[in-house]
Amino acid sequence: MMTSVDTDLIRVLADPLRLHIVTLLAKEMLCTTHLVEETGARQTNLSNHLRVLREAGVVETEPCGRFTYYRLKPDVIASLADRFADLAESARTAADNKRSCP
Repeated sequence: MMTSVDTDLIRVLADPLRLHIVTLLAKEMLCTTHLVEETGARQTNLSNHLRVLREAGVVETEPCGRFTYYRLKPDVIASLADRFADLAESARTAADNKRSCP
């Protein structure tokens, strides 16, 4: 069963730019400058999306001089993936279940 935390996380990841950021961070830690170069987004827009991802617990930060690096938290993504895997398994086992109409 999906929880409100799961649905909030799905909403966060449903934004195309945030999903692109997460995809990039799955490969390596990046700072805002790198993410601006990779996505083509404006720095202020990107910072707002990174704040949303940080508040949702999807990414964490690491200061490095005057830069801030972002790292994906794989356990959060894995937990959501497990929920979807559970849903898929339920759908497989319930494929022949049909509730009759009154």
